[in-house]
Amino acid sequence: MRITSSCALLLVSPMLATTFPGRLEAQRSASAPSARVATSAPKEATQFDFLVGQWELVVKPKVNSLAAKIHGAPKFLGTWKAWRAFDGWGIEDELRIMDGSGNPKSLSHAMRVYDPTAQQWHQTLLDVYRTRFTASNAEWKDNQMTLTASGTSAEGKPELLRTRFFAISPNAFKYSSDRSVDNGAHWDEGVLQIDAKRVAATAPR
Repeated sequence: MRITSSCALLLVSPMLATTFPGRLEAQRSASAPSARVATSAPKEATQFDFLVGQWELVVKPKVNSLAAKIHGAPKFLGTWKAWRAFDGWGIEDELRIMDGSGNPKSLSHAMRVYDPTAQQWHQTLLDVYRTRFTASNAEWKDNQMTLTASGTSAEGKPELLRTRFFAISPNAFKYSSDRSVDNGAHWDEGVLQIDAKRVAATAPR
């Protein structure tokens, strides 16, 4: 009797199931989730809620030139808006900085999500005008949020960044960013400082 290939397949399949039951069961186990994934956000995921809303900014970059020391450092204005996201696990926010005449200087968009295993925040920041992404981690401690990141300076050299949100109240906060080009041995502090004042409790996307 001649057995076609389709018939042979029907005969061999139950033989495989009988001969290698352990192997098939192992394959099923490997494809199944090994642990239950938490779907409810922990309370720590609200640590960035102070940023939710709309803010007006006074932005003060650090300038070391002689002209700046004589005439004063330039001041910029800005807006910051943030909203809750990711089913309560974090926030998204958008920061815009303009010069005194309203000309755009910087636009960035951030996604911030809390990691309960690492007990810290993971963030990705998009510098829109420069099409550059920067990843960072953050930790809430002593009533302030501190971010750390590694990147590349404008001169193309490796650098470390350390940023703090502090003096946080319902209607205001301060922001300060430090930079190191020697792997943290020395820090240039306050390279960018921001004073934020709340103008609305919620922000549109």
